[in-house]
Amino acid sequence: MKQLYSVLILIFVSISSFAQTPFSQDSSWIRDHYNKIENYIPMRDGVRLFTSIYMPTDSTEKHPILLTRTPYSCAPYGTENWRAFWETHIKYYMREGYIIVFQDVRGRWMSEGNFEDVRPFKKNKSATGETDEASDAYDAIDWLVKNLPNNNGRVGVMGISYPGFYTTMAAASGHPALKAVSPQAPVTDWFMGDDFHHNGALALMDGFLFYSGGFGYPRPLPTQTPPVNKLNIPRTDNYSTFLSIGPLSNFLKLTGDSIKFWKDLFAHPDYDNFWKERDARTAMFNIQPAVLTVGGLYDAEDCYGAWNLYKAIEKQNPGINNKIVMGPWYHGQWARGDGSSLGAIHFASKTSEWYQNHIELPFFQYHLKGKGSLDNLAEATIFFSGENNWKKLEQWPPRQMNPTPLYLQPNGGLDWMPVFGKKAPTEYISDPNKPVPYADGVHFNRTREYMIDDQRFADRRPDVVSFGTPELDSNLTLAGPVIADLLVSISSTDADFVVKLIDVFPDDTIAALSGFQQLVRGEIMRGKYRKSFEVPIPFKPNKPERVKFELPDVAHTFKKGHKLMIQIQSSWFPLMDRNPQQFMNIYEAKPNDFIKATIRIHHDGEQASNILLPVVHGSPGNN
Repeated sequence: MKQLYSVLILIFVSISSFAQTPFSQDSSWIRDHYNKIENYIPMRDGVRLFTSIYMPTDSTEKHPILLTRTPYSCAPYGTENWRAFWETHIKYYMREGYIIVFQDVRGRWMSEGNFEDVRPFKKNKSATGETDEASDAYDAIDWLVKNLPNNNGRVGVMGISYPGFYTTMAAASGHPALKAVSPQAPVTDWFMGDDFHHNGALALMDGFLFYSGGFGYPRPLPTQTPPVNKLNIPRTDNYSTFLSIGPLSNFLKLTGDSIKFWKDLFAHPDYDNFWKERDARTAMFNIQPAVLTVGGLYDAEDCYGAWNLYKAIEKQNPGINNKIVMGPWYHGQWARGDGSSLGAIHFASKTSEWYQNHIELPFFQYHLKGKGSLDNLAEATIFFSGENNWKKLEQWPPRQMNPTPLYLQPNGGLDWMPVFGKKAPTEYISDPNKPVPYADGVHFNRTREYMIDDQRFADRRPDVVSFGTPELDSNLTLAGPVIADLLVSISSTDADFVVKLIDVFPDDTIAALSGFQQLVRGEIMRGKYRKSFEVPIPFKPNKPERVKFELPDVAHTFKKGHKLMIQIQSSWFPLMDRNPQQFMNIYEAKPNDFIKATIRIHHDGEQASNILLPVVHGSPGNN
């Protein structure tokens, strides 16, 4: 969803700069060919939403409408102040004569009403003005097509992150003028995999810094004033800062009663109706517009949302025009920068520019202007890292994908065959008072590069266990979800399990990547939810149990001569909150509740821990 709080602050600080019009061909052309108007659009319950509209001056043809609904402000405010479209790919749409519209959602910035985070979809709205984000989108679209001169009656909606959620809700609005939507890195499920939780574990750093950084503070009246970070916490080293704050209860003390959603989060530690009704997939039935879901393979915020929204729409709306694009991007990178690299890894092409010109613009051109064709737009357009190629697929996961178990071995190996006979487990001691960091080095803001970073820093720790293959004799291509199927026993009553899929580069690679352990995918599972997210269950100390969970999909080729590595650990801090390793409500834990635990990973014939890989190419027998 959210842009991280640091990005938000940067946006707020930069708002005034939008009014400055640098001299360039694009900025001059846009100023000469567009007018800006501002309007309050009434919703069915009388609440008015502030809307900025950039209208082409050309009256010789009818123009499509491209709408973005956002909680992040449609600033700059005032008809004399313009967004710097000439610095973004929106300039391409303006060259094509689109009416560009931004709207502050209900209860945010200059709009009226009360804001509710990921406001639940209401399937059966009453006739007395009951609203949700789908109805707000419907009413906005209805007003635009009925009141904007020279529009062609065709509307598209798109947005990245939290605006991606509002795009998803627009898709459920049912307005006949809505012809195409593109939810990009959409917030989809804040308990299972987006932004705030992964499999029940709290994404502590992102969640706390986002809400305490300004977004979560109440806004009683419409305002143009940016939110203010009211907390004075150290900004030098997020690992030591978050560790010194202590258990989650201390984070709640810092914010007090000022941040409603942060309090709601603490009040709903398990997957109850509060979270279930905020799952955007519950609204994805009877979808009428064409859908283009976009996401990043290395999106630290909403990788889960993109994959799983697409799958839900596909399952719940057989036969509709539903496409997905996943590139080698961090959160929103497809809309800024050229997408040629992330961290130390290069992708051999300008992937963002390619996407903008060959996928997104043609999608809207076809559906909103009847221009061009979509012959080159596949069901799934996926970039495969490792080999650095785009693939156009007729379905996702690919039809030839074969879920294949790769078994953990007692000597730190990986093999396509399980171990026979009784073998001692691999064990480590997890100490929540000395948790495993999520990234090497010292940072304050959560890095976006951690999704693809070198994992040798973790491999050296005694509380991280690594399992690896020999050098691969041929390329191995994976495409689809990775499933960790672990047989574990622990000395306490709860623990987390972090599983990381890693591509190990040969030692004779170029110096910067020699021996590099590239993270391909990592995910956490809170152990007490291993059988039910609704009803947590304690472990029985030292009794082997299965912990099975799904990692977000991958699209990656492990090249010949590389190795595949699996790392397992029980903390990932401060990316995720610490588990006290005792069965309890972690939001109420006290400092002395955090205890060491011995974690055992079993891998003998009867208890064969494995990682189920989505193999599409590469014979296990040859590796």
